[in-house]
Amino acid sequence: MDTPPPEPRVVSYPADEPDDTPLLLDDVEVRVIGALVEKQVTTPDYYPLTLNALVNACNQLSSRDPVVNYDETTVTRALDRLRDKKIATVTAGAESRSLKFRHRLTERFELTPPQVAALCLLLLRGPQTAGEIRNRAGRLYEFAALTDVDDTLAALATHPRQPLVVKLPRQPGAKESRFAHLLGGPVAAAKG
Repeated sequence: MDTPPPEPRVVSYPADEPDDTPLLLDDVEVRVIGALVEKQVTTPDYYPLTLNALVNACNQLSSRDPVVNYDETTVTRALDRLRDKKIATVTAGAESRSLKFRHRLTERFELTPPQVAALCLLLLRGPQTAGEIRNRAGRLYEFAALTDVDDTLAALATHPRQPLVVKLPRQPGAKESRFAHLLGGPVAAAKG
C-alpha cells in the first residue's frame, strides 16, 4: 500500500536573518531549487508553486539535464532540507487550500536578474558554454551580448558569499570552455 508523502513542515525564518554558512545542495535539492527559480520568472501568475506543480516542474522533459522522475515524497523531503538551509519557504493563505512553495536563493545571494538566469540554467541543464547560456536564457533574461554573459558568470564565480559557478577546463575538440554551478560542491572536469 502506498503511503502518502509526508506533510511538509511549516518553518519560517525572519527575512533579515543572515546565513553565511556555505550552501551545499544534493542533486534533488538542486533540481527543486532550479525549478522554483525558473517558474518564478517564467510563470509568475502560478508562483509560488503547489507540490504537484513543483513535482511536474522537476520532472519536465524539456530544458532539463538529466531528465528525472521524482515522486512527491522525494520532492517533499528535499523541500524540508531546503527550508532547513533557509532557501525555501512554504506558504498557505486564506485564498488557497494547498501549501505553496517559494525559493529564497535570490535573496540569500542578492542576485541580479542576469545572474538568476545564468545560475538557473546551470542548475537545470548542467554545464554549458557562455554561448549556450545566452541562447537558452530568453524566457529568463535577454542577454544583449555574449560579453554580458561573460560578465555575469565572472560575478557569480567571485560572489562574496561563496563562489557560485566555476569555469571548467576546455575539453579536447571544443571551442569554448563550459561553466558549472557550485551549489552541489566541487565539480570534476570530467562532468563538463
